[in-house]
Order: sequence, then structure tokens, then C-alpha cells
Amino acid sequence: MASERKKLKIAIIGAGSVSFCPTTVSDILRNESIKDADLTISLMDINQEALDISSEFCRKLKEVHKPDAVIEATLNLREALTGADFVVTAIEKERYFYWSQDFHIPRKYGFRQIYGENGGPGGMFHTLRNLGPMLEIAKMMEEVCPEAYLLNYTNPEAKLVGMIAKATKIKVIGLCHGEQMGVDQAAKILEMDKSELETEVSGLNHFGVLTKLVEKKTGRDLYPLLREKELRMEKLALWDELALSRILLRVYGVWVYPGANHIGEYLSWSDQFLASAQMQYFYDPMTEQPWSDISNEPLEFIYSIGGRNWEKEMFKNEKKDIFKDAFDASGEREQNHEYGVPIIEAIAFDKPLHVGAVNVTNKGYCPSLPDGMVVEVPAMVDGNGIHPLQTEKIPAGLAAMMATQGSIADLLYEAYMEKDRKKLLQAMLLDPTISSYSNAVNLINEMCEVQKDILPEMNW
Repeated sequence: MASERKKLKIAIIGAGSVSFCPTTVSDILRNESIKDADLTISLMDINQEALDISSEFCRKLKEVHKPDAVIEATLNLREALTGADFVVTAIEKERYFYWSQDFHIPRKYGFRQIYGENGGPGGMFHTLRNLGPMLEIAKMMEEVCPEAYLLNYTNPEAKLVGMIAKATKIKVIGLCHGEQMGVDQAAKILEMDKSELETEVSGLNHFGVLTKLVEKKTGRDLYPLLREKELRMEKLALWDELALSRILLRVYGVWVYPGANHIGEYLSWSDQFLASAQMQYFYDPMTEQPWSDISNEPLEFIYSIGGRNWEKEMFKNEKKDIFKDAFDASGEREQNHEYGVPIIEAIAFDKPLHVGAVNVTNKGYCPSLPDGMVVEVPAMVDGNGIHPLQTEKIPAGLAAMMATQGSIADLLYEAYMEKDRKKLLQAMLLDPTISSYSNAVNLINEMCEVQKDILPEMNW
């Protein structure tokens, strides 16, 4: 008699995402263990048009890889979550419109913020915008799938994971490929294949440290060689990605990842190490008013100075249809190398797995940082769940910078729960990029006005 097939329901919240949904569903449907399961994928989004496009793509894709899979699509959060074993979140509303405000408005007040996604004052407003929807998801999970795992990709990763852990009993972890970027960078400098390296990371999401870097075959510590080779490198090589990490290596002796734009969000002196900072969402205030109407064409996001073919793009006449390009089920898709699907496989089918980095509430895993704040550390995963591993210490100077971010996150959570701009101001005055009390107050007032349709109500 054949054994009963394992039932598995995976809910993807934010399924209209052109960058996230196609690769995630493709990885799920091609996973060898999941192929043998009785699988339901529930796609949920608040945008009907985006949901229709992604669900059509997923149904075509499942016919190629797993015809017996059930693909559901719904605008109803409760329906998507009911009975789920795993919930994967990647949500963002009008991403580039609000991000451009997060990047620009703090700079208008003289604050040395080079980015605005996870750190700095821009990262605070990004947190406050996404926290409400994320808590709604987590609290609904407590009702309809309390044993499910929440695998979150929504930024600001560390802040949101910590706040969900405080407000609910949901099993939540944050996932990010920044650690893989750090290993790739070290391997490139060492002129070795990353498969030859044994690594360990510890720290904060988007501000992590390779606390271990050894040669697998011999056990040799590779840090002396990394420092030697870095000093021989071309000074301006891959500037926007590596310049800040190279300086930190020289000062603190360790490799910090994932790149200047992210690491620099947490520092007050990093602006000289990101050449593209002023290009990101560039606009001419004399001729453009990009935030006068949300229906305006969003400003262009430049991730880094090396990430765009300027000559090719110089006279572009046609808008690229990113939906059409992303949701093309006819071609083969590369594996996205995110940890979410392997973690689902490891837990659901009890296949032990080592994961390079997860974001979890610290319980001694990172001895350099306070318990209770969210840290990025490696983990073992099996049928009993996710087991974070204890790591080596981080240099004290870097750890002190990271610990400040834990205090900022605590104050942000209180600001949200208490609807209190004063608590938000307390968080902001802790941030290293803030240089003026009056301008911090003015920034809060302006951001609460221009983003009033999406921020929680907050008062002085």
C-alpha cells in the first residue's frame, strides 16, 4: 500500500511582486521533495491586476513542473492564511514612490543619510509603513494557522522581525541574501571559489560580519591573505559595493557585508564611500515635482553607479514592461538561491540543512550584541524547526554601532504602539546620521504629512 502523500500549503503574501513571486514559485515547484507532496500555493495581494498576472504565470509554470499542484489566488488575507504550513511575505506598497521620499527628505534637512531603506531616518519611516500590514498578517496567523512559520523578506528586515516577535507568538524569521553577497565578495578578493571557503556570519541585517573565514580543505585562517590581497587591489574597483567594506577591513580587521549603500545607512561618515548617493532618485527641483501626485511616473532608482548601462539607456524611447518580462513562463528560470524554499523543505520533510544566515531574536547566539534585539546568524534547520547557532564575537567598535540600532528599533516599536511622535523623535536622536534637534522635529512633521495616507497616525 502506497504511503499517504504529505499535504503542504504555502501562502505567499505580496504575490504581485515582479521581483519575488516568479522565482519563489518556480523554486517551490521544482523542489524534488515538494514535487511528491499534495501541494497548495495560495497567492495573496491587494492589487487585483498584479495578482491576476502572477496567478496566470504560476498556473502556466505548474503545468510544466507539477501539474497536480493547486494554485489559489485571493485578495482575502484570512482565506490565504487558513491552514497554511508556511507563510512567505514580501510586501511593499508603491515602493519607489515612498522610497524616494525616504531617501531625499532627510537629506533636505542636512542629515548625512546615504540610503533610506533599513537604517537612518528614512529606514524608520519605511519600518512604520510596513509594520501595520506585517502585524495584521502575523495576528491573522495566530487565529488561522498558529503553528505555521512566517518567513519574511520584507524590509526593514531586522526591525520588522523583532516587532512581530514582541507583538505575537508566531514563529518568525527574516531572510536575506546579504550573507551570500559577503561570501562572494571575499571569494572574489581571495581569488578562490566560494565552495572552498568555510564561513560564519554574525551581526545585524545589512551590517553583518564574516566572523569566520577559513579554507575548508586545510582549516587555514584566510583573513591574513584577504587583508594582503585587499591592499594590492585597484583602489577604485567596484567602488559602490566594496569601498566601505575595504575601509572597515583595514580598521577593524574583518569583512563587513553586503555593500556600501546598506552598511553605510548605519554610519554617519559613510557618504564619501557611495558615489551613486546623489544619483538615486535624482530629480531637478526647478522642473520636477515628483511627489505632487502618486500617479506620477516614479523616479528612477539607481542601486549603484555600476548597475546601469548609461550609453544603452541614453535615448531609450520605449518603457520596459517589467511585468511581461518577469512573468514569462515559457523560459527556464535560474534558481534564486534564497533560503526560503530550502528551509521549507528541511522542516516539512525533516531534511537537515545548514543555513548561512537567518534573522532572529538574540538569545545568546551573537554574544557581542544584547539579548532581545534581532541578529543575523547561521542556523541548522530540520523537522523540529530552526535552530540558530552561537557565533564568534564581533569587534567591539562594530558591535557598539549595531547595538545602537537595537535601541532604535525598541523606541520605534513603542512609537508605533503608543502613536507617539515623541518616541519617534527619541529614536531619531539616537541615530548617528542626525545632527540637529530642530531639523529632526521638522523632518518628522513633514514625513508624517507627505506620507499620511500610509503611515500610522502619530501625535506629539
